[in-house]
Amino acid sequence: MILCFSSIPSPLPLRPFSKSNPNPLSYSKSSSSSSSSLVVINTTHCLRSCDLFDLHHELIPYEVAWSWQKHIVREKMTHIEKQGDCTDTLIILQHPSVFTLGTASTHDNLNFDIENPPFHIYRTERGGEVTYHGPGQLVMYPIINLRRHKMDLNWYLRTLEEVVIRVLSSTFSIQASRLEGLTGVWVGNEKLAAVGIRVARWITYHGLALNVTTDLTPFKWIVPCGIRDRQVGSIKGLLRKAQSCNSHGKADLDYLDDASLIRIIHRSLIEEFSQAFQLEYQHRTISVPVLCELTKEIQQS
Repeated sequence: MILCFSSIPSPLPLRPFSKSNPNPLSYSKSSSSSSSSLVVINTTHCLRSCDLFDLHHELIPYEVAWSWQKHIVREKMTHIEKQGDCTDTLIILQHPSVFTLGTASTHDNLNFDIENPPFHIYRTERGGEVTYHGPGQLVMYPIINLRRHKMDLNWYLRTLEEVVIRVLSSTFSIQASRLEGLTGVWVGNEKLAAVGIRVARWITYHGLALNVTTDLTPFKWIVPCGIRDRQVGSIKGLLRKAQSCNSHGKADLDYLDDASLIRIIHRSLIEEFSQAFQLEYQHRTISVPVLCELTKEIQQS
C-alpha cells in the first residue's frame, strides 16, 4: 500500500525558566484549532527497538538523506518478507538550503524563476506542497513499521504533530496546536513544523521539519505548503518576541545561542518521539563521508 500526506531515553530536557516564571510563553490556542486535543499515547506496549542515527549537528545534503531513506525502506521490506518484522529507524539531521516539492506541488507556489532557482529543487514522492529545508531546522525521518504500531495514517500524522507540541511545551512552555484541515504544528498564526510523509507497505519515510534557529527568508520565495494566508515561524523568533515583551525580573534568554537551542530541542524531540511510539533506542553511528559514499553506491546499483 502506498499513500501520501502533505533505548536509551535521553534525560528530561532542560527548562530554561525559573519556578518564579514557569510559563513566560503562554500562547492561546487558535479558536479554529478544534483538532488540537492531545493524542492519547498508549504506554502499555513493550518497547520496540529503534536504530537512532543522531546527526543533528550535521548538514546532510538532501539527496543523500533521501537515497539513504529509500535504501533503508527496501532493506526493511526484505527483512519483513524473511523474518516477519524489522526494527524501526529514526534519523535526525539538518540540511543545507534546499526546496522540495511534494506530489501536490505546482510551480504556481514558487516565487522565482524555475530555470534559475536560488537553491536546488527536488521533486519527491512525499505528500504535500513545496517547502524549504535549511540550517537551523531539525528534520526527523522516522522509518517505522506501522503494522507493529497502529495501521492508521491519521493516527501517525497526529502523533508526529503531538511529538512537536509536547517538545515545545516541555522545553519553553510554548503552547502550540493544530489547525483544523491543515497538517503541521502552529503557534498562533505561525507554522513552526511541517509534516510530509510517504508510506509503502506500512513502512514510513520522510517525516517532519521543525524550525529552531532557521533563517526564514527563503520561505518568502515560495508559498510554504501552498498556504497563502499564514506565516512561518521559528522557536528562536518566538523566544525573541517573548524576551522583548518581558518586564524586569524575567528570565534572560541571551545565553541561549543557536547551538544551545538546537541541542535542547533535539534532545527533547528524541525523548518525546521515543515515548510517543514506545521505542528503545539503539544508537548507531555513520560518518558523513561514508554516508555520501553509500549514497553513490545506492544510486549506481
